[in-house]
Amino acid sequence: MGPALASSLALGAPPAVAASARPSTVQAVAAENEYGDVVSQVGGRYVRVEAVMSNPNTDPHEFEANASVAAEVARAQLIVQNGMGYDTFMSKIEAADKRRGARVIVAQHLLGMKASGFDPHLWYDPRTMPLVAKAVATDLAKLVPSHASYFRGNEQRFERSLRPWLDAIARFRSSYKRAPVAVTEPVADYMLQAAGADIKTPKSLQSAIMNGTDPSPQDVSTEETLLRRHQVKAFVYNRQVTNSLTATFLAIAKKAHVPVVAVYETMPTPGYDYQSWMLAETNALQRAVATGKSTESL
Repeated sequence: MGPALASSLALGAPPAVAASARPSTVQAVAAENEYGDVVSQVGGRYVRVEAVMSNPNTDPHEFEANASVAAEVARAQLIVQNGMGYDTFMSKIEAADKRRGARVIVAQHLLGMKASGFDPHLWYDPRTMPLVAKAVATDLAKLVPSHASYFRGNEQRFERSLRPWLDAIARFRSSYKRAPVAVTEPVADYMLQAAGADIKTPKSLQSAIMNGTDPSPQDVSTEETLLRRHQVKAFVYNRQVTNSLTATFLAIAKKAHVPVVAVYETMPTPGYDYQSWMLAETNALQRAVATGKSTESL
């Protein structure tokens, strides 16, 4: 796994509404591009969004912010981040910024979760983005009061657009509740839990892989047994964080004909917005459990 590179991705703001051309355009920064996409959908033509982490081919846990990222955050009027220790570089930049004028939205705080929680991948939780979208609309309305109704309408439109994903989760829960699955780490655990799947992989193994530490031999043996003996209906595999151990698990799953479901920590682009990405992941899970078909990439 190579070091993640600092990158920015402008989301949803055509050149005609650049800050220099439209003074009412809000400068926004999101730590992750999935949050940036939601900000863009809510803010529409009155917001210009930069996403710090936007490359689905790099390990977000290895990301290190550079001076250009710090400068972008310092210019922002609105900042959206995950929290839960996932993007601590943002908090460090904000603390060092003497201006302290930006509005900051932290998904962890909206959900009332502790920073020490097991799973930081909050965007897979169906509760998260409706709360984020509402907070974004509220803050944008304060920054540009003349367009408050526009932001609120976009927020309500976004929430309605989540219905196909929520319906797919409900269908899975109705038809395949308690379906056993194995995972490499807790990337999509919130989605799996919402869908009623039974995650068999020990949390201690998930945590070790996520944090880059050595798992216990007992946990490794448990995972291998789940796969070799086909005791699970799907193997949910993080495409972004791979090493020799996860590659071994993947090889075992394929040999045992356990269908693989690739999941990502960073929204794949182009081709997806947040809601279509989540729907694609959920549909891939259902295909794996219902038909045994793998989806190894989006």
